[in-house]
Amino acid sequence: MTTDADAPGEIIPPPPAGFIRSSGRGAFSTHNGPYFHRETPGEFTEQAFFALPRHANGLGLVHGGMLTAFMDGLLAAASWRAARKTGVTIHLSVDFLHMARVGEWVMGEAKATRTTRDIAFVEGRAYVGGHDVVRASGVFKLMHKPG
Repeated sequence: MTTDADAPGEIIPPPPAGFIRSSGRGAFSTHNGPYFHRETPGEFTEQAFFALPRHANGLGLVHGGMLTAFMDGLLAAASWRAARKTGVTIHLSVDFLHMARVGEWVMGEAKATRTTRDIAFVEGRAYVGGHDVVRASGVFKLMHKPG
């Protein structure tokens, strides 16, 4: 167990096997996290977060905004993996299927289904245990370096 340096007093248990704490994310994601990822071969990008009280709504369920932000970052990472270019969200569609609760590891996996020179199409899911919590799809504008 570790204490989150960004949220003193919040205890985070060790991540699932193979997951390590992510770094180098933007200020928004760093503030919302911490996030974890697992390096895997193949087409899927995997990330996770431990649901803390600050991620919850008044019912003790993981807030839909938190799940949406998690999925946006996960799909963007899958876009990067497929195209090796930074992707900016053009469209994000999120379907909420089940609840996630404080004290659970929310796991996510995503993959690009198609990439062009300028656009990546990505889909993914977040799950807890044996049930999907969220399914999402996104379209990302692939950024090119000027010149």
